[in-house]
Order: sequence, then C-alpha cells, then structure tokens
Amino acid sequence: MARFGRQFLADRAGVVGLAILLLFVIVALTAPLLVPHFEVTPAAGRGNPDLAPPSAEFPLGTDEIGRSVLAQLIWGARISLFIGVVATLVAVFIGSAVGVTAGFVGGRVERILMAIDDWFLVIPFLPLAIVLAAVLGSSATTLAVVIGVTSWAGSSRLLRAQVLSVKERLFVERSRALGAGGWHLVTRHVLPHTGPLILANAILTVPGAILAESTLAFLGFGDPFQPSWGKMLEGALASGAISLDAWWYYWPPGLCIVAVVLAFTLVGRALERILDPRLTDQPMSR
Repeated sequence: MARFGRQFLADRAGVVGLAILLLFVIVALTAPLLVPHFEVTPAAGRGNPDLAPPSAEFPLGTDEIGRSVLAQLIWGARISLFIGVVATLVAVFIGSAVGVTAGFVGGRVERILMAIDDWFLVIPFLPLAIVLAAVLGSSATTLAVVIGVTSWAGSSRLLRAQVLSVKERLFVERSRALGAGGWHLVTRHVLPHTGPLILANAILTVPGAILAESTLAFLGFGDPFQPSWGKMLEGALASGAISLDAWWYYWPPGLCIVAVVLAFTLVGRALERILDPRLTDQPMSR
C-alpha cells in the first residue's frame, strides 16, 4: 500500500483527477447543508424571474421556471454520481461473474456465456437502454440498474482473457495437483491476480455510466422528480435557453459532466499504469 501510494502521488494526472473527484464528492455529500432541497422543487421558482442571468441572489442565474441553477447543479451531483457508481457496481459484478466463470470453467459453459456476451456487444447500447428504461421506469435506481445491465459485456471479455492466463500458471497447477478444488483456486489464486484489473476497469466504467445517465436524462428518460446534470441539459434545450443564449443554464452542467468524466478517466488510467504489470515499465504521465 505504501508503494502504491507513492506511485500514485508521482502520477500528476492521477492526482489532479483525484482532487477533482474529491471536490465533487464533497459537494454531493454536503448538498443538504449547502442548499435546502426545497430550492430544486418547482415551487421554489414562484415569484423569481425566468432565465434570469447570474446575480448576487442567483450566482448562476435561474432556469425556465425561476429555480436557482446553482441549487440544481449541487443536487444534480448527487444523482449523477449515485447513478454512475451504482451502475458501475452492477456492471462490474455481472462482468466479473461472467468473465471469471467463462475463463475458469471453459467448455460448454464458456461458449454459452460468451454467446450472451456477444449478444450484448452487438445490440446497440442506447436503444436497449431506452427500451429497458421505458419498461422498468425512470427512477434513479432503475436507471442505474439499466445502465449496469447493458454495459458489462466489454469488461467480462477482458477479465476472461486474464483468467485464461492466470489459470495456466505454475502455482495454480501446483495447487490443483495438491487437491485444491475449484472454489479454492478461484478465491485464493484467480481473483487476487485479477483484482487489480477489476479495480482499474471499474474506475474507467464510471465515466461511461455518467455519460449514459446524462444521455438518457437528456432524451427524457430521467427521474422527473430529481435534478441531474442531464435533466438540466434537457430543460435548457426544451426551454430554448440555447437559442436565447442563456449560457448560465446549459454551460455549468455540461462542464460538470466533462470534469467528472475526465477526472474518473485520469484516476483510472493512473491505476491501470500502477496495477497492470505490463505497464509498469512505461513512464508515468507528468
């Protein structure tokens, strides 16, 4: 852990990404303390000017019904990060289970699982996610599950290749020759040697999940009762804020999405360089 910490701190891009992530996480966790939830309800805009530019009372202006854009931006961080993290956990769990099982068991089980994997890879993500969201509902939890269920295929194939490599190593063969069962081999040898890959892949999956949530919310499949960055972009488009040049409505959520995606990508790439043995000899980004 000490060596890992030193290597991570030496990667400037990873440190910058982690600092950005910590900022957004702190804002999301302290949102109830920063802004009352009432400020993001439709009733909060009563009596306020619509699409008003930034002022002392509203630092980032108001939306089409007079609500504070800053309040929506702060509370939107909670929903966007929640969906991104939960969707990643679902995708990593399914992808890890399928990849480890297919790589370790092999045979007919591997062919069946890889056929299912190929189906999810071939079917376009967005239409499948839209259909599932329309059928199951548009709550934040449902969206997270839908995104996770539709985005695990790539990680499972990557993990399967790693398991195929690990299970052929001498220490696994020696353990099998001494009478170790399949569960022992998977939990004591395969998973510990594939854990770093799972971790790095999970960090790199989060930005894709956040972008997917923003896309679905922008298309009208977000939770209508909870603000999110994608929902703000949808409101900006529907209210004509872009044509009216109300930049304070659509620029902040767009920049937040880009910043969080970039931060997760920087941290994920840093972890990948540290944890992947094939990349340890490559210089870290400066």
